[in-house]
Amino acid sequence: MNLSDAGVTVKDLTKNSMETNGRRLKIIISILVKHEITKGLTPEKLRLIIEDLGPTFIKIGQIMSMRRDIFPSEYCIELEKLRSQVTPMPFDEFIRIIEEEYDCPVDEVFRTINRVPLGSASIAQVHAAELVDGAKVVIKVQRPGIYKVMAQDVVLLNRATGILNLASNIGDVVDFKMIVDEMWSTAQQEMDFLFEAKNAQLFNELNAEIKYIGCPRIYNQFTTSKVLVMEDIVGIEINEKKRLQDAGYDLQEIGVKLAENYVKQIIDDGFFHADPHPGNIFIRNGQIVWIDLGMMGKLSKREMGLLRRSVKAVASRDVESLEGAILSLGVHKSRRINHSLLYESIDRMLDVYGTEELSNINMGRFLEEILRIAAENHIGMPRGISMLSRGMITIEGVIAEISPDANFVRIMANHMAGQQVANFDLNNFMETNRRKILISGEKAISVPGQISDFLSLANKGQLKVNLEVMGSDEPLAEIDKMVNKIVICIILAALLIGSSFIATTDMTPQFMGIPALGALGYFTAIILSLALTISIHRKKRKR
Repeated sequence: MNLSDAGVTVKDLTKNSMETNGRRLKIIISILVKHEITKGLTPEKLRLIIEDLGPTFIKIGQIMSMRRDIFPSEYCIELEKLRSQVTPMPFDEFIRIIEEEYDCPVDEVFRTINRVPLGSASIAQVHAAELVDGAKVVIKVQRPGIYKVMAQDVVLLNRATGILNLASNIGDVVDFKMIVDEMWSTAQQEMDFLFEAKNAQLFNELNAEIKYIGCPRIYNQFTTSKVLVMEDIVGIEINEKKRLQDAGYDLQEIGVKLAENYVKQIIDDGFFHADPHPGNIFIRNGQIVWIDLGMMGKLSKREMGLLRRSVKAVASRDVESLEGAILSLGVHKSRRINHSLLYESIDRMLDVYGTEELSNINMGRFLEEILRIAAENHIGMPRGISMLSRGMITIEGVIAEISPDANFVRIMANHMAGQQVANFDLNNFMETNRRKILISGEKAISVPGQISDFLSLANKGQLKVNLEVMGSDEPLAEIDKMVNKIVICIILAALLIGSSFIATTDMTPQFMGIPALGALGYFTAIILSLALTISIHRKKRKR
């Protein structure tokens, strides 16, 4: 049976969708009115509004809280509370969702479930439980109707961001559509717990040889897209320094090993934890255990290579190399890139970072600065780099708190240096670069002949130079205007001279005693003269 047979048409579906969106829009407006948005906005009021607006806006608020390069720090600090302060759903609702997913009573799978949630986030809620075989587990359940509500909000937000970007210049600095798209892409993965199960499996495989790193075991037989069952990690949160010391742990060793593993995730694996706040890192039986693997960042081999190139460029204060890395990483938007402005922005940034020792650079802030420069120059950066920036800011804060002497950047630099030495294979290098070496050799041999031809052409006056001026749009535009004015002057002179010659003849028809064609020439010359005079006058006033 198709939709038409069932009496449902596309028009009906569209109408229903519009009505639903209309209702949701009314709810959003009523919440804004309730909080008296017209009387101004404070950080606390913004957080309360976002909490009332629901999961979509909570996710956006969480993203905003990590973008101190764009939003004021007091707002970011307040929005950080959205990570933990979300009203939990009723326990009966929690049980109902599990039974719907399993299609059986909950006590057939779980012996006990703790009624008090371990955590309640915008998308899911977590409770401690025990399987019928006695295994201690954690159950993560998706909030009911979450996908539908968020999908409606995304439609409304995309329309709103389009209007906002058209109505103001703020879209040139803050790409709200990018924020909405990033939130929706992340949320869609977080709303399918099978993704988190796959992430955990891949993370285990990549870190299998590192004894001091672990993540929770996933019970795949009890995991669905809306219910995730995993091992209950009974350990100590990494920011509980007193408990760690009382348990006999060396905080310096934990800090160094945490940094080394995160560097490995970025540089070697290109698969890193994108939300490494203290609540997601536990210490258990001598292991650093990463939990909540729903939000993982991914970097391609090309992106990892360009990231390494960026770090080297900062160390050597190489503006050209860093500019090339940014252009290679980014996606150029519709506007033409002003290379001189981009170069100046990078040069100013390196004036700050270039005066510091590499080990003193805050990599998270450095990446945020690159993202800011890219945004100002209308260069869109890949989602993985944006996630990495936030992840590194968070992990550097965690490491600084637990072990101030564990230097993240120094560990990264040492890792990259060791990686280069370990991976260097002369035979492989010769094989990979054989063609480049041959081409370079041929070019080197031809250089004397090319110089000879160049000098010969120069002596004969036949030398032609093709020059492309990059990043000089404004000077070229000024030259273009000057040339146009010169051309107008030439045309003006030609009109006056030509009309004067015509005026001495008896050509018909005539206008006011002179040939009409001559009169038309004089009239056109007067108009051009006035236009040129006004243009010059305006230019002087601007100066």
